[in-house]
This record gives sequence, structure tokens and C-alpha cells, in this order.
Amino acid sequence: MAHRALRGDLKDGSLTGRKKPPPRLLRAGHTRVRKVGGRRIIAEGLEGNLWKDIYYNAMTASWAVFVASLAAIFLMLNVAFALVYSLGDHPIANANQGFASLFFFSVETASTVGYGDMHPQTLYGRLVATTESFTGVMLLATMTGLVFSRISRPRARILFARNPVVETHNGVPTLMFRLANARSNFITEATAKVWAIGPSVSQEGRRLIGFEPLRLIRSENPTLALSWVLFHPLDDESPIRGMDAKALAASETNFVVSVAGFDETSGQTVHSRSVFAAEDVRFGHEYEDIIWSDSDGVRHIDYAKISAIRPARRNVRSIVSSA
Repeated sequence: MAHRALRGDLKDGSLTGRKKPPPRLLRAGHTRVRKVGGRRIIAEGLEGNLWKDIYYNAMTASWAVFVASLAAIFLMLNVAFALVYSLGDHPIANANQGFASLFFFSVETASTVGYGDMHPQTLYGRLVATTESFTGVMLLATMTGLVFSRISRPRARILFARNPVVETHNGVPTLMFRLANARSNFITEATAKVWAIGPSVSQEGRRLIGFEPLRLIRSENPTLALSWVLFHPLDDESPIRGMDAKALAASETNFVVSVAGFDETSGQTVHSRSVFAAEDVRFGHEYEDIIWSDSDGVRHIDYAKISAIRPARRNVRSIVSSA
């Protein structure tokens, strides 16, 4: 099993001979909470600067927060330039309503609208307007790029069943994961990988995070259009062989399911991933059928039942523990 230490030993700048400055630590009491496999992990000691990772924050924020942030930045920019205009001696012609006129002139300049009734009439006004024009073009270009990136980012609408199940398949206890393509298109050459990630202790007593791929009976799907069940046999090669529900839960193992393929609609490679905790696995259960054909031979699929399970006809707990 490959292992990944919780604390890295790599030195920054080892290839260039220059040592990078260490990242600024978070303020005392400033923490981040992440959820991995249903477990809460509190991250501490990382840099808390929002602008250092602005692209990531812009891509992961909700649309409401994203649009509100852009609107707030746009308004603050125009208020700031309106204040700068107000420091001059009547720099804008026909600005008869005081600060309000300066603010709306700033909006016209930043957005390159320019209605024409107000215009700079002094050198100071022209210098400030030139600076604002450049700033406005840069801001609009940034906004356009971020919006386009959010809209054009390829995404697969893959639905994962809430619980993996363990049931006999072809006479062998098997761990199963069900997923489905929620779009009316094909994902060609789809490939799936399943990893088991859990804590381990080395001979020297170091606590490590170990990860190992789980062998799948079929890891490729030529045309993922409806549903797909991944089968991992709990044979002699399985790292979780012989575990029952209690032993698996005590192992603190997480299962990562990753699916990638070529989306024929967008013409791009799409990815999807889901993480399951050991407590999510249901022993002695099987998935209910979600695909059936009516009397006319028309095939139906019920995505609402993607997570539906039922007790299996055979008890798998005893099979797994004795395998």
C-alpha cells in the first residue's frame, strides 16, 4: 500500500536553490472546516488571505455570492472615483447634483457608456477619467472572464447512490457502488476508479494516511447513458476482506469513487467524484431496480430511486467474516 504522510517533508525551493518564505499563519482561533467522507476536519495554520486564491474562491462561490460580490466591487469602485472627482475644482461639466452626479459620471466612464451630457472639463478631471477608464476596462474584462469560466466549466451530472452495499455477486461477496448519468446524453469511454483511504501506522510508529486502489470487475464503460454499478469483489486481493460492518466502521476507511469520460455534447472531458465513509456501507443489502420496460417495450429509469436499497436475500455479514 502506498502511504502519504500527514506532514510533508519536502523543502520549498529545493530545485531552484531559493527558499520560499513560509506561508502566513491564520490568526489565532481562525480555522476552516472541511467535510471529507462525512467527517469534519478542522484545518489550521494556513494562510487566510482571500485575494491569494481569488480564482478558486470565484469558481466555488454560489451564484448569489458571486454576483453580489461583483456588484459590491463595482459600486465601491465608482464611489471611490466619485470621491476622487470631488477633490477637484469642478472637474466635470454639468455635474449639477453634487456627489450624485459625480457617482453616475463615474459609472458611465467605468462602463464606457458615455452619454455625453457630462464630460471632464479640467486637466485634473481628464487625468482621473483616463485612470478610471483603464481601471474600468480591466474590471469588466476580469468580470467577463470569471463569468465565462463559471458558465463554460465542463461538469458531469453524475448521481451517486447514497450508500454502497455489500451483497453476493457471482458467488463472491462484493462491494457495490451505483451511479447514473442524469443528462440525456452519452459519456463515451467512461472510466471509474475506487480508492480506499484510511489511517495506518508504520513499523516506526508513524501515523500515516494510506490509500490503495480497489480492483473493479469492470472499470470502463463505452457509453455511459443511464446507470452503472461498480463491483469490487471482496476476495483475497481486497484490502477490506474479512471485515464486517463493525470492523469496517472502526477502521475509519473512506471510499473515493472517481468517474471520468468524454462528454459528447460539450466535446470535453468531464469528471465527477464522490466520497463515502465506512459507516455508509450497508451490509446484507442490494439496490432496487431503477430501470424497467413498460408493456410497449419503452424503457424507463427512475432517478429518484438511485439510492433505494432493500435487504438482500442472503446475509452477507457471515459471508464476509468467513471469506
